[in-house]
Amino acid sequence: MTEARGPAGPPARRAPGAPCWVSLMVHEVAATQEFYGALFGWEFRAGPQQLGPCVRALLGGHEVAGIGQLPADRRLPVAWTPYLASDDVDLTAETVRLCGGTVGVGPLDAEASGRLVIGSDPSGAVFGVRQAATHLGTSPSGTPGTPAWHELLTFETASVAKFYETVFGYDEEPVVSADVDHVTLRLGDRPVAGIHGVGNTLPRDRGPHWMTYFEVADTDQAVALLVGLGGHVLRPPHDCEHGRVATVTDPEGAWFSLIQSPRWNGEEGGGRGRTGRFPRAPRWS
Repeated sequence: MTEARGPAGPPARRAPGAPCWVSLMVHEVAATQEFYGALFGWEFRAGPQQLGPCVRALLGGHEVAGIGQLPADRRLPVAWTPYLASDDVDLTAETVRLCGGTVGVGPLDAEASGRLVIGSDPSGAVFGVRQAATHLGTSPSGTPGTPAWHELLTFETASVAKFYETVFGYDEEPVVSADVDHVTLRLGDRPVAGIHGVGNTLPRDRGPHWMTYFEVADTDQAVALLVGLGGHVLRPPHDCEHGRVATVTDPEGAWFSLIQSPRWNGEEGGGRGRTGRFPRAPRWS
């Protein structure tokens, strides 16, 4: 995980392929604001309206995520969606199509957010692509309430990893193991995301999907607060190589994970267990 740092100035422009933003589309924006505001300490202000009513979540005055309104007449899944940076979103959209993915929304201009695309990989997992304008994306990182990592849960890694490598130029670092199907996607020497093949254990009602990990100071306390706010626990807090993790949902059913990195325990190096999958020091720039 990255070293903790406060919101010191604006974010740098992300390298192509680096996660740069995360958003959530929901049915009840006001109720969702209340939930995440209480859970992470977020505040909110209005965002660009090209995709419908939406707000941006702020932490310490800096933007960390977006929440938008799902169309009332469309039964779309409620899910957190990571956005990957691009210097030419139109070219990236065309490459997505040529590599077997689909483009569902865009490319379109979204005020200061730049130019956006929402698409899916060949397995059906949804992700966004973003060509930044004046708003460069998530600002603080490595502090409680900010996105810490993104992991794609899918049937198998080989073909899906090849798609992301071709579209975004990642290098692949597979786990060499007979019983683990996991790939770390890297930009140069920096891990930026993971792909985890889970075979038939993938939930039937979710299909392949991206999982966002949010940093917290204390996973157990955060889970207790989440339950009190109407969220649900899918996997209780447990120790892994990178800290203490829990998989949860918000009241509308959006899946995400909470991660308490070792530094919040006053520990150095790895966590108390050795079952984690994502790399030790993901950095987004």
